[in-house]
Amino acid sequence: KDSIKREKLVVDWLERIQNDADSIFLLGDIFDFWFEYKKVVPKGFVRLLGKFAELTDKDIPIHIIKGNHDMWMYDYLPKETGVIIHDRNFILQKNRKNIFLAHGDGLGPGDLKYKLFKTMFTSKLCQWIFARLHPNFGISLAQFCSKKSRSTNNKKMSEFLGEKNEWLVTYCKRKQEENPMDFYIFGHRHLPLEVDIDKNCKYINLGDWMIYQSYAVFDGENIELKYFKSN
Repeated sequence: KDSIKREKLVVDWLERIQNDADSIFLLGDIFDFWFEYKKVVPKGFVRLLGKFAELTDKDIPIHIIKGNHDMWMYDYLPKETGVIIHDRNFILQKNRKNIFLAHGDGLGPGDLKYKLFKTMFTSKLCQWIFARLHPNFGISLAQFCSKKSRSTNNKKMSEFLGEKNEWLVTYCKRKQEENPMDFYIFGHRHLPLEVDIDKNCKYINLGDWMIYQSYAVFDGENIELKYFKSN
């Protein structure tokens, strides 16, 4: 019921940052659920999508990494709004800094049940079957499952579990041994976090806009978590 308030808040944030932003990176779960049927897109989000188009028309690149809630993005958003969609993590090289960007779902040890579900959901067969469902039923079913998942995971996601129990921290430390980065930036976790991986590297989780209205800014040297407040 608060989606329209949150949408207006995000649009307000995009409006405020457009004069300073070289690029904008949105790390998944922009939508609670997204699926593009051949002739149908989910209802709503017109303010947000219009703002995407406005900013890309001004040559401000907007990159979106698919999250677990909106993994079924295809070509609609790039064609209509000009955003750039990424299926998975990528490394941004800027000002001699290496920044690892990802949504964060399915990374690190554990969570085998979800990893199995993700393999199924990303299969072409699963997407073909879902596309056969009438949108009224398919989207309602997906929203019901999303709500149930969110209520189950809210408590677990709301507090820092300690470095040894945070899967993304473990993932960063393993990756750092293989291919050192300056920063690892994730979404998915819903909790704003800053954790030192080693003396030269930091893991930052962007939190969410359900509770925190948090985001991060790269100034060319450092990345800082910030919190947006509308006037």
